[in-house]
Amino acid sequence: MKVTVIGGGLAGCEAALQLANSGVKVWLVECKPIVMSPAHQSENLAEIVCSNSFKSNDINTASGLLKEELRRLDCKLIAVADSCAVNAGGALAVDREKFSQAVTKLISSHPNITIKQEEAEGFYEGVNIVATGPLTSDKFLKVLKKHSGDLLYFFDAAAPIIAADSIDIEKAFISDRYQKGTGDYINCPLSEEEFFAFWQQLINAKTAVVKDFEKNAIFEGCMPIEVMASRGKDTIRFGPLKPVGLIDPKTGKRPYAVVQLRKENAKGDMYNLVGFQTHLTFGEQQRVFRLIPALKDAEFLRYGVMHKNIFINSANLLDNAFALKSDKNIYFAGQITGVEGYVESIASGLVTALNCFRRQKNLTDVHLGDNTIIGCLSRYITTPNEYFQPMNANFGLLPPLTENIRDKKQKKEMYANRSLKEIEEIIENIGV
Repeated sequence: MKVTVIGGGLAGCEAALQLANSGVKVWLVECKPIVMSPAHQSENLAEIVCSNSFKSNDINTASGLLKEELRRLDCKLIAVADSCAVNAGGALAVDREKFSQAVTKLISSHPNITIKQEEAEGFYEGVNIVATGPLTSDKFLKVLKKHSGDLLYFFDAAAPIIAADSIDIEKAFISDRYQKGTGDYINCPLSEEEFFAFWQQLINAKTAVVKDFEKNAIFEGCMPIEVMASRGKDTIRFGPLKPVGLIDPKTGKRPYAVVQLRKENAKGDMYNLVGFQTHLTFGEQQRVFRLIPALKDAEFLRYGVMHKNIFINSANLLDNAFALKSDKNIYFAGQITGVEGYVESIASGLVTALNCFRRQKNLTDVHLGDNTIIGCLSRYITTPNEYFQPMNANFGLLPPLTENIRDKKQKKEMYANRSLKEIEEIIENIGV
């Protein structure tokens, strides 16, 4: 049995490793470095192009619960992420270079995986898993259109990264929100006057030109900071710049607004601006973001960028195993299916690989639960929906509890307990 995985991103690498560990011979087709997208910079597999955060590790959050479900399902890339983690309070953030290097080493050294560096111009003989991501190359997009009709899209943005030694630490303080962590964030406070001046320049700053850009096609989860700011000055002050849970030790008070910086790598010599995805020109990023007092001399190692993300109408095209209804030898995984987020992409790669393997062995499909994040997210992606849009992990996907719980914390704990109990039952039944 041989399976070709097209795309060496998060979903493709997870699918390849799951299949290879089950004894399947895998061809992993990756177009880098022959063809590089506007957002990719590294030749390594599983490159992370936006934030380096995999979100919360707390199982009483949807993102944390999804990660715990995946750990119990022996997810390969979450294990790598855990081993490449940088301190980020209650979140799982990774050193992106170490992470992609570690995944590349796992893939390239696996005896059942052959890496083919070429741009796919069609499907390969036998079973294919398409994991080309939201930045699929132009040639392969033409192939997808023939099989899936009109493609859907939205615009996504990444935040800038700055050099740690260019931060004016005298005008910042180190702390985690509500002191949950080990002093993992650098906080850049702004007074009311400083915030207002920053906000005025931000909403009037010049944005970069992006081909086919449409304002109404922005994904809410990765909204550019300037778009958010245009909705009113308090929108960002109650969003990325919220000061709640932070006390400036110099004043003993909560600042009016705070910009948080999170470590980008284990060395701690690079930081990213949390929540500062942006569409501004490079020059305007320098000018406006340096209005933040602690960043007045900031050295930009990578500017924020915006790009167009493609996805197929999975809800109407795929069956519950993530295979095309019209061709059972073609599966899909990752953001090309409309899952949104790093961990969600990894999860879809795992689901696709499990079912692809089982179908080739004439076994029944894996149903990953009615009450789990991974099961409900999979069901959302493959249930017919006239208004299908990308989706990330959230408790709204889960069915209600059988009892009415008013306490929000207790309610989330019960969601988590129910989910993990169901995951353990699934593991016992299918022997994952």
